[in-house]
Amino acid sequence: MKRIAVIGTGYVGLVSGTCFSHIGNTVICCDIDQQKINNLKNGSIPIYEPGLEDMVKANVEAGRLMFTTDIPAAIQTADIIYIAVGTPMSITGEADLRYVTSVAQTIGANLNTYKVIVNKSTVPVGTGRLVERIIKEHLLDKTIEFDVVSNPEFLKEGSAIEDCMNMERAVIGATSERAAKLIEELHEPFQTTIFVTDLESAEMIKYASNTFLATKISFINSIANICERVGADVNEVAAGMGLDSRIGSKFLQAGIGYGGSCFPKDTHALVHIAEESGYNFQLMKSVIETNEQQRVVVIQKIKELVGDLRGKTIGILGLAFKPNTDDMRDAPSLSIIPKLLQQGAKIKAYDPIASKEAKIHFGEKIKYENDPYETVMNCDVCLILTEWNQVKTMDLDQVKELLKQPIMVDGRNCFDPEMMRARGFTYSSIGRPNVYREDNSFRGANEKLEKLGYSFEAGV
Repeated sequence: MKRIAVIGTGYVGLVSGTCFSHIGNTVICCDIDQQKINNLKNGSIPIYEPGLEDMVKANVEAGRLMFTTDIPAAIQTADIIYIAVGTPMSITGEADLRYVTSVAQTIGANLNTYKVIVNKSTVPVGTGRLVERIIKEHLLDKTIEFDVVSNPEFLKEGSAIEDCMNMERAVIGATSERAAKLIEELHEPFQTTIFVTDLESAEMIKYASNTFLATKISFINSIANICERVGADVNEVAAGMGLDSRIGSKFLQAGIGYGGSCFPKDTHALVHIAEESGYNFQLMKSVIETNEQQRVVVIQKIKELVGDLRGKTIGILGLAFKPNTDDMRDAPSLSIIPKLLQQGAKIKAYDPIASKEAKIHFGEKIKYENDPYETVMNCDVCLILTEWNQVKTMDLDQVKELLKQPIMVDGRNCFDPEMMRARGFTYSSIGRPNVYREDNSFRGANEKLEKLGYSFEAGV
């Protein structure tokens, strides 16, 4: 088995390093943050990911997984060095490579024997060559050989352990057959499809994959907006589309758009890469614009149902960008909640995991509750932003009784409209016919919707 150093203990580095140790390798995860390393040594995991804490503990106890701030020593003892540091989006939209180049300098200054340096961070095309050049410039012994490989990650937050241990494919972009063979051998225990290519193509595969999935999301959200206007059901449309093997059903769930650490950053980065190469990537610009506009849809829906938001209390269920993670990076809630507050609404919010992270962004501007029922109590409307299982399985009869009036705006299409009709809700979701509770309190809302082109009969 291999000796591996993983530089960077963020999401990608920690998950990848832990999984590599789980299949029998000796892995040292490195970071310059002493507090983070101390916490990891004490069993405190900095991110929420199902199954990760138990796997880290098991491999630490087995002696296969270690943590250190002594990066030079880790480099010198490893056969394979993974670069897994952050590449945040800069003001111009391009990936910020300062951490990658800093690690490359450190590797060059401490290389003592032949090693394979693997880039796991999401980086623009050409970064592998840049890393190669920086390492050569900083080599103390110019006779030492090394190779650079691009091995992009395709982990989904919330299921990253499952994705790594049962990966669909391993993309290996190598500068030599020797390096490609070494990384192929590393991945053999995963029993996955291995695709070997050149360095630049591997870097491009990562961006092309993520931005294509983002395109599917923006596409189905645009279709959803049309469906609402013509009386179609986007869930039915997506199901029919997904039966076509050329299209597939994944990433065709209409909602309030994508978020997280990958899609927003990668779409902007690819637009920048295209511009740098002299190509106007208009399609990707439209994908980004569509995603930004989609978040406003739920605000418009709330205003159509309750009117002026001043003094209204909105119970928000879900703050993280997706379930099973505490990641708030580019979460729809980050743009929706400030707009609601600006319009005079009061916010009560619930998230089973991400409330601590949310407080960093919202502070005391909103009230944080411990469960969905406390959240919706005495609220004018319930707004769903994250499809947590705790939300999808809540007692809707109890929710109805706790709300001032049974109005729900569902940005994630968690419930069946006909079921919500039977429960007596006014229910507005994404790309599906709205359900209206027919009584005097909703007559004004009904009249407003008729002016917008909707028509319905009593009891509908």
